[in-house]
Amino acid sequence: MNARTKTAFRAVAFSAAALTLTACGAADRLANVGKPPALSGIENPQAQAGYQPVRMPMPAPMAQERQANSLWRAGARAFFKDQRAGQVGDILTVLIQIDDSAEMENTTARSRSGEESMGVPSLFGLENNIARKLNTDGSDTLLNVSGGGSSTGNGTIERSEQIELKVAALITQVLPNGNLVVQGKQEVRVNYEVRELLISGVIRPEDINSQNTIGYEKIAEARISYGGRGHITDVQQPRYGQQIIDIISPF
Repeated sequence: MNARTKTAFRAVAFSAAALTLTACGAADRLANVGKPPALSGIENPQAQAGYQPVRMPMPAPMAQERQANSLWRAGARAFFKDQRAGQVGDILTVLIQIDDSAEMENTTARSRSGEESMGVPSLFGLENNIARKLNTDGSDTLLNVSGGGSSTGNGTIERSEQIELKVAALITQVLPNGNLVVQGKQEVRVNYEVRELLISGVIRPEDINSQNTIGYEKIAEARISYGGRGHITDVQQPRYGQQIIDIISPF
């Protein structure tokens, strides 16, 4: 099999794979015509594919001091029991209030020019022979080199984001130092459009207030995703073929 045949075979295989993906996506869309997008089932986050326990640098464990014959526990927010989330399976509310804006403007200009020339006015009388060979009268410059370059660049970034949401998250893991790994997912379907909110990260039990809520700015390694799927989202996305052409096209 020569190189041309191999290239043609790869092109046919790539086209077949692209058509298969397009056909599968089209089949799914055709099967759901007239139906709202399905909601995801409630699943154990630790049982989902790709789940990995969080491992972070931890200090050495410290023994807790217990006070005998005392009804009050240190750090408790209530007399009988601390109502805040603190164990695997407990639920707390995450407050997401993002109001960020950024504006940057950069301008770059560069210019360079150079010129070099060389001639042989006199060279032991050989300049006449050189002039005859070059068909000149001997007064011309034998070598003249010049160059110039110029570049200008302008860049402007202006961004504004404002999100205000609340989502209940589930404690999925307790780290050795007492920090909690939380993960929350919320889906809302309105008029054939599903809005999804995903959040995960690591929090300190001390940052959970007495209302069992915590702000997103106190979540370490926070991962927040807010998007959707449905008819509107599908129309806003370019077709598979256009996306593939945009990726592989060098122009």
